[in-house]
This record gives sequence, C-alpha cells and structure tokens, in this order.
Amino acid sequence: MAGKSDLDPQLIISHEFPESAFTYTERDAALYALGIGACSTDAVDSKDLKYVYHQDGQQSIEVLPTFAALFPVGIQSRIAQLPGLEFDPRLLLHAQQYIEIYKPLPSSGSIVNKATVAGLHDKVKAAVVEIEVLSYEKVSGVLLCMNRVSVFLRGAGGFSKSSDPYSYTKYSSNQTSAFKIPKSQPFAVFEECTQPSQALLYRLSGDYNPLHSDPMVAEVAGFSRPILHGLCTLGFAVRAIIKTICRGEQNMIKNISGKFLLHVYPGETIITEMWLDGLKVVYQAKVKERNRAVLSGIVTLNRLSSSL
Repeated sequence: MAGKSDLDPQLIISHEFPESAFTYTERDAALYALGIGACSTDAVDSKDLKYVYHQDGQQSIEVLPTFAALFPVGIQSRIAQLPGLEFDPRLLLHAQQYIEIYKPLPSSGSIVNKATVAGLHDKVKAAVVEIEVLSYEKVSGVLLCMNRVSVFLRGAGGFSKSSDPYSYTKYSSNQTSAFKIPKSQPFAVFEECTQPSQALLYRLSGDYNPLHSDPMVAEVAGFSRPILHGLCTLGFAVRAIIKTICRGEQNMIKNISGKFLLHVYPGETIITEMWLDGLKVVYQAKVKERNRAVLSGIVTLNRLSSSL
C-alpha cells in the first residue's frame, strides 16, 4: 500500500471522471417530496400539494430544488477512483453541499452528469475532497443545475510536500460566502416534526446506507438508533424557507449551501431559523428536543416575494 507522501495532488485534481446518467420519473420526484416532509402534517397543504399531485389543472407536478441533490449518484465510488487517495469508506463524512439551480427542474427526465474535482485540502489528520457535478438534460443538452459535494475523509491527510498544508480550490470565492448566524431575532421561524419512519421513507430516493435504517450499524457508528440522512435535513430546511420567505414559490431559489453540523434522529423536531439579508437567507436548523444546531447555510434568491 502506498504511503500518503506518495500521493500526487496534481493527479487527483486533474482526474477525469466518466460521464454518468440519472433517470427519474414524476413518481420519483413526488416520493422525494414526501421524504422531506411535504404534506406530512397537512395532506392538502396548498404549498406542498403541488409537489405530489396535479392540482389546479397542472400538467405535471412541480419539483423542489433540493431534488437536484439526487442527480450526482455514486459520489463515494467516484472518490474511490481518485489515484493514490486511500481512505476507509466508513470514515467518510458528508461535510457540505452546494447547489446552483439554472433552470426549473422538470418533473421527469434523463440527466447526464459531468463530474470534476473542485477542491482538495490537506487537514493533516484528514483530507477534504470537493466534487463538482454539472447536470444536463440529455435530449436538449440544457444545463439544469450544479452540485458541489464536500466530503471529509478521516485518516487520509498528511500528504503535503511542504510545511504549508496543501489546499486547492477551482471555484470563485463568491460561491463560498462566509457567514455568521446573527444574534438578532430571526426574520422567520418554521417548526416541523419529522416522522419516526422519515429515514425509511427518504432512503427510497436512492440512499440505502444502512446507517439510516439498521439499528446495529447505527450502534457500531456510535448512535443510539439510525439517523436521518443529512440531505433529508437539508430538504426540510429549504422547504421551510420556500414556505415562509418564498411564500411557496420554489423557483425563487437560485442557490443553496448547507454545512452539516450534527445528526438528527427520525421523530425529532426541526426548527429552522431564518434571517433575511437582501436576497440572501441565512438559516440555521436546530433539533428542538436537544437544542442543538444540526445544519446552517445560505440560500440565495432570484427575487423577493411581493407579499413579504
């Protein structure tokens, strides 16, 4: 097995991934919406029903912007392809997610994904790898969205050749806006209880990691029971912003960033606090039962709702 000092960062950042495909139906989009809590407390909620039912003469259901996070399937297998990077998959942590929406997502479609390495950082005892995935509509070639997934690989650091830890980023700083959670009262607060079966429902959208369903796997990982998927928590938080700040208009979302801070247990209550700063919504999601922050980030809007 090669030592970490043999790792060549240039080979990693220049690595070319093969294109991948993702195909989904309207049923998949509706199942995803249910998986992140749509209509869970009110089956006829006018701001949620459109994601699961053709209401008011709709030709098709509408699609939540965070559904785009499902497009780049197989991130872990892509990272495993990187030359010289050795890590234990059990020690991989999903650290951050960034999503840009360029076009409203269709209710069904065939997607072509093109992935590149967007960042590589040596944290000495760990490595952070960022994979950027551009998703195109297969038939038209139209670019629909971009995902950038940041993963924390414990035990994979220490490959820098100099005293300064290696750090590479290919994207502009305006996509990584620094933010602090304001100390002022939130502009809006939305509280929603997840269901005890929430992770079992969300996993049907494609993430079958047993950490979210198998009690024994969860116990080995240090949790008292299976935990909720981080992207499910992100979906709950962004849905809260759409329902409150956007007044139910999901296509007002331009981009989404989320930093995963702590796990959520299915059945816990997520409180999403929101602060409005121009077209940016700084948000923080907390679990009510433990009073702990689990997720924070920024959502940028195309415009503000006229009813705000």
